[in-house]
Amino acid sequence: MLFTLQPKPVLTAAEAVALIPDGATLAIGGAGAGHALPDLLLRALGERFRSTRSPKNLTLLHPFGVGNANDRGLEHVAEPEMLKRVVGGHWSLAPTMARLAAENAFEAYCLPAGVIVQLYHAAAAGSPGWMTHVGLKTFVDPRLQGGKLNEKAREPLVELVERNGKEWLFFPTIPVHVSLLHAWTADTAGNLAMNGAPAPWHNCAMAQAAKASGGLTLAVVREIVPAGSIHSRDVRTPGCFVDALVLDPSHGQTFLTDFDPTYSGDARKPDAEFEQFPFSVRKAIARRAARELEEGAVINVGFGLPDGVIAVAREEGFADRIQTTIEHGQFGGVPAPGLEFGAVWNADAIVETGHMFDFYQGRGVDETYLGFLQIDRAGNVNVSQLGDKIVGVGGFIDISQKAKKVVFCGTLSVRAEVEIENGQVRYRKHGKPKLVEDVAQITFSAEYARETGQQVLYVTEAAVFRLGADGQIELTELAPGVDLERDVLPQMGFRPKVATDVKVMPQELFQP
Repeated sequence: MLFTLQPKPVLTAAEAVALIPDGATLAIGGAGAGHALPDLLLRALGERFRSTRSPKNLTLLHPFGVGNANDRGLEHVAEPEMLKRVVGGHWSLAPTMARLAAENAFEAYCLPAGVIVQLYHAAAAGSPGWMTHVGLKTFVDPRLQGGKLNEKAREPLVELVERNGKEWLFFPTIPVHVSLLHAWTADTAGNLAMNGAPAPWHNCAMAQAAKASGGLTLAVVREIVPAGSIHSRDVRTPGCFVDALVLDPSHGQTFLTDFDPTYSGDARKPDAEFEQFPFSVRKAIARRAARELEEGAVINVGFGLPDGVIAVAREEGFADRIQTTIEHGQFGGVPAPGLEFGAVWNADAIVETGHMFDFYQGRGVDETYLGFLQIDRAGNVNVSQLGDKIVGVGGFIDISQKAKKVVFCGTLSVRAEVEIENGQVRYRKHGKPKLVEDVAQITFSAEYARETGQQVLYVTEAAVFRLGADGQIELTELAPGVDLERDVLPQMGFRPKVATDVKVMPQELFQP
């Protein structure tokens, strides 16, 4: 007797979100500004709530940012009466949701992106949780804030445990009732492929997590093809884990790009087509940071100014002597900037995010280049919250805690007026300090870095600092034209330790 799988139902977005019950925990796939985000489902869910006041008491779970910092992604569902709790890895791409969290509209938590991805795997496997070093001595540690972002967040989502004489953090599993994800292609049996996407993300783990709880997986797809027409090696999520399909041919690789074959590995972008990195303060900082690159190193670069390190390495002919990675799953290539971050041109390999976080949390990269909002006297770094503005961490903590060398890159202050002429840095107006006595939130723990023997540098346009063994940051370099008393100290919230042999940064870094 021949057994034939029944085709999966193909629903409208409204029909699909009508299946979501009150009190459900929703896992939201993808990342950033449209990278495999189930945007159509989120929009339909918001519309359902606004017309019916249902569903209510939802918990949202997302490892990365979800939105375009304007009107998409989680902005569709930023409804206080709908939400009981939001556990997010990154918040700033959904500004209304971040504001509501700061206003105590629902229980708000921030956990590292890699931890949330691993919790999907834990839920799929029926495991009680995930134990890791990630988050120790940062705001995620229960001895500090335990990842809680507001007063309504009272339930502990992380525990401090000891095993074999070492401290660990234990994150209990969060059961997933409904997974909302986006795939590039589905066949009628529900098998999902990511063949045209910039990365496969964590769709399979999410779908398995929902199946383990007896829940639902709803997948938005760009196209539906006959059963059996997707090569079995290209299926990233088997159809037995998928309950319904929603067709959305308009969803591109990102919100900004419909299809670029050099994002998905279907073509290579010629070197001549890459834009030159224009000379600026930002480029000068990236040039100094790039001096820390070591041949053969496996590195990570973060969002924003740090991706300029790769641009500098490529222009100076060094990029082919290092292995670049970003947390979204790509090895090699050139990370796309801005809202396209999460896509990579000319990647050498693209793996699921769970595998990339295994690497970051386990062996760790040789070097990582990351940004900062604040640095304090002790060397702690804050990137996650400033005043009442919630930003989140993404993969920052997962990456930084096992990297052998950490290089923070950013401007010395905020809103300074600085110019570079004839290789000299000059300030027309000082800015508000980013180097402060105490950071508002510890996203990178200098104490943990010293315990694990990390090399830590802080690179700005005016000066370079390093983390000393005595628990203070030390100024070791000044830019040409910069005076410590006149230019640096007025833009700092404390007087740093100063090396006895302060060097001048090479003048060529500050010349077009």
